[in-house]
Amino acid sequence: MLVFGQGETGERLASEAERLRALLIDMERILGGAKPEAIASGEPAPILDRWFFGNRASPCLLGLSTNHPKLTGVNRPIATSDVWLLAADKTWARSLSRWYRLGRPAERSGLDA
Repeated sequence: MLVFGQGETGERLASEAERLRALLIDMERILGGAKPEAIASGEPAPILDRWFFGNRASPCLLGLSTNHPKLTGVNRPIATSDVWLLAADKTWARSLSRWYRLGRPAERSGLDA
């Protein structure tokens, strides 16, 4: 997740935008019928041996949603898709799917309150 609205964000944001742009271009090439061998021919692709699928934690937001285009209702509990951008003042967040206006943060209890 990138926090925007701070001085050092520009370089990281530009770098991540370029990575996502490259992924989108490759996805469009696959949709057009290109083979991975042709797409990756610019440089040797690394070999990943003895591989398996794993899971990594990705930041998301949990909260009560109102006016969501797909998850209808008022104060409906949801979990967003992966959060990519967060405004430094915590008023806006961009998930993989859409922008969210952020209301009040949840009240915290316990050791981290």
